[in-house]
Amino acid sequence: MRNGSPRARILGLLLAAFAVLLGATGCAGPGYDRTQQYFIAGGGIAGIYFNYGDQYAQALHRELGISVSVSETNGSVDNLQRVASGRALLGFAQADTAADAITGTGSFDTPLPLRAVARVYDESVQVVVPADSDVREISDLAGRTVSLGSATSGVQVIASRVLAASGVAPDRIENPALGLDESIAALRRGEIAAFFWVGGFPTPSIERLARTQRIRLLPIDAATVSRVNARHSGVYRLTEFPVGTYGSETPTTTMTVPNYLVAAEDAPEALITDATRTLFASRATIARKVPAAELLDRRDAIFTAPLELHPGAAKYYVDARS
Repeated sequence: MRNGSPRARILGLLLAAFAVLLGATGCAGPGYDRTQQYFIAGGGIAGIYFNYGDQYAQALHRELGISVSVSETNGSVDNLQRVASGRALLGFAQADTAADAITGTGSFDTPLPLRAVARVYDESVQVVVPADSDVREISDLAGRTVSLGSATSGVQVIASRVLAASGVAPDRIENPALGLDESIAALRRGEIAAFFWVGGFPTPSIERLARTQRIRLLPIDAATVSRVNARHSGVYRLTEFPVGTYGSETPTTTMTVPNYLVAAEDAPEALITDATRTLFASRATIARKVPAAELLDRRDAIFTAPLELHPGAAKYYVDARS
């Protein structure tokens, strides 16, 4: 990236603004309690959230000497609620669900006091059907049994939006609300026609499914992505699964959403600074077990709109820039 590029100039301006903010509010906190038990809100044990959180918790214990463990949860909505209520120090969430959380819309009755630590990686919407299914596009799912993800998950939020943008009303889908492992098992047994998943790809559990059963991914086209963006937070982008993904013979277009690591607004500043530093310092170690961690990039990590950065995280980025 050239120093004179537009993205570099934006990055410099943002970091300068963070520096002013930190100077105005003061960045020297009272420290934090190293005897406390901390939690990271992950997701289902088959997903990247949980495994990323588990490896990150181990890194925090090694580097900071604090007791940290990952919690199995139902996904983004659950994670954000846990972080906001203090039941978790940190949590993973999709950007669209986080946007709903801070405005008190969608699955949230009131705004939640949340801040971003980093944009960690982007996730892809994966709609899986058996290879011999007569379902060829999203609109074909009407009138069928489809798992839209577990209750209070970000998958449920995104799946509902994709269906609506494809002209499929919620009452035209029978949704058993299964987690990823349960969805895979139900597809094997022929109990569901398809399932939605939102995560890094390839997702290990779906890869294992593809080794024993031929599957396909349904396309989500540019027009559908545009309709979802027009109705919601505008954070979605178009991408493509390459040839070979889960045994595919052709590329498949789909929708992506950024994924954030979040903290409560009142989380200890010094702890969040150290946690952010550890996140980046341990990237290579975590990536040995969770390849998605390799996508963490300090230049992109600060782009967490509409969430503001936590002051502790902002301090790390300013210090790292100097």
